[in-house]
Amino acid sequence: MEGHIPWCSPDKKVFVIPGMSPDVMRILIEFAYTGSVSVTVDNVQELLLAADQLGVLGVVKTCCDFLGERLGEENCVGIFRFTDVVYCPELQRRAHRYMVGHFEAVARHEEFPLLSLQQLVAVLERDDLNVSDERVAFEAVLRWIHHLPEEREAHVAVLLSKVRLALMSMDYMQLKVLSNELVNTNTECRPMVRDAMDHIRTRKPSFDQLSNPLARPRLPNAVLLAIGGWSRDNATNVVEAYDVRSDYWISLTDDHEQPRAFHGSAVLNGSLYSIGGFYQRERLNSVRRLDLSTQLWHEAASMCQRRCFLSVAVLGQCIYALGGFDGFRELRSAERYRPEVNQWSLIAPMREKRSHASSTTLHNKVYICGGFDGRECLQTAECYIPEADQWTTIARMSGLRGGHGVVAYAGRVYVVGGFDNNYRLNTAEAYDAANNSWQQVASMLAPREHFGIGVLDNRIFVAGGYDGFTTYSNVESYDATTNEWTEACGMDMIRYALSCCVVSGLPNVAEYVVPRDALPFYQYYADNELS
Repeated sequence: MEGHIPWCSPDKKVFVIPGMSPDVMRILIEFAYTGSVSVTVDNVQELLLAADQLGVLGVVKTCCDFLGERLGEENCVGIFRFTDVVYCPELQRRAHRYMVGHFEAVARHEEFPLLSLQQLVAVLERDDLNVSDERVAFEAVLRWIHHLPEEREAHVAVLLSKVRLALMSMDYMQLKVLSNELVNTNTECRPMVRDAMDHIRTRKPSFDQLSNPLARPRLPNAVLLAIGGWSRDNATNVVEAYDVRSDYWISLTDDHEQPRAFHGSAVLNGSLYSIGGFYQRERLNSVRRLDLSTQLWHEAASMCQRRCFLSVAVLGQCIYALGGFDGFRELRSAERYRPEVNQWSLIAPMREKRSHASSTTLHNKVYICGGFDGRECLQTAECYIPEADQWTTIARMSGLRGGHGVVAYAGRVYVVGGFDNNYRLNTAEAYDAANNSWQQVASMLAPREHFGIGVLDNRIFVAGGYDGFTTYSNVESYDATTNEWTEACGMDMIRYALSCCVVSGLPNVAEYVVPRDALPFYQYYADNELS
């Protein structure tokens, strides 16, 4: 055998390897013979260091996979910093993505101030930094500086330049930013603050603002998709995406896709499914799948039954299609779809016939509420336990509802709007599964039925709908912490009988939002239209 290990002689029998315990060496030797390794929380760090030192790449990969699967808000900074010691580029990317995607929670943990200046800058300057409000980024900067103030106060201008100051409110800028001693006494910070406040006051686009880092909205971590519906006496195939960070909608419509109304939709494994519904007097059992990475539509397996006015929910790795109307009768039947085999199969029927109902999932159960049984709207609700293939009746809602929205939010099942056989409703209520009871919450700003609903940015959003006289394009959102509804940017199209889905974690999220470089012009034209 040519060559030899550079740090030993050919006749050497005993080797001393600093920093490596006998237990770890035994694990590495066993791996050489068996090809398998047992990684635990207790041994992963030492084992990874040893495997990296000796170039045992199989163990390095196993340890990195182990840590990557256990990334959390309390340890991602430590794991990210650890990859500076050992060469694990994929683990480093995953830890960095986790920090960016969960920044609000990560910034509160004790490991956060351990980031270096360069590491923190690299996080703050990303367009996809996931913060619900830019105040989070500013307060994280202050927390990082106050950890070692004598060393870090000199870096305030560099860090403040990465905060999108012009996205804050004027009140916050005056009360918290401008009045902050660290900012106010720094000659480099004051011009940044003035520039941001000027932008907040005017909101007028200029070529300078196209590249102004203080005014560039972050990319959202999730987008709300509004799919199909009924508009101006026809079903539509329009798909719009709501960019919550810039408060704008953009069109993703494929003109070749068949229009649908009174359908359901679901997101699972990187695909959007448009399910059943109604088109040209036909009740559909067909399903179309949009690959969210390529934005191309594909045919999926058809349901066992035709269903319009159906309810759709996702639980685990299955999509559930519940009730509806097949053109002749309201349905009790229910079925579920497994994407890995591209197949629908019937499950236990519901206790009542329900079309025009709505459903959601919470705590590993499927909930369906209200609806229409062929004679009147319903007050009843029930839940499905997949393990038992069984439906159970739960407490009745406060009143009758059909054409309403149901969504899981803040640990409860929320029911919003709809029709009670006489009036379109703006009321809302929430179901607490722990005590099997309903509680009234704040009413929507406008009554509506057959609208889209979804949870985005820790708020409930409702889009479109019909109030008995007018078809809406408007959108409003509900915040449980304040128990208030507020207006959001309306869709480009008036429509009801649409379906909404929330898509999160898209690697190509920039394709689903307003182009950041063009945003000032979007704002300019929107302002002119409003005026």
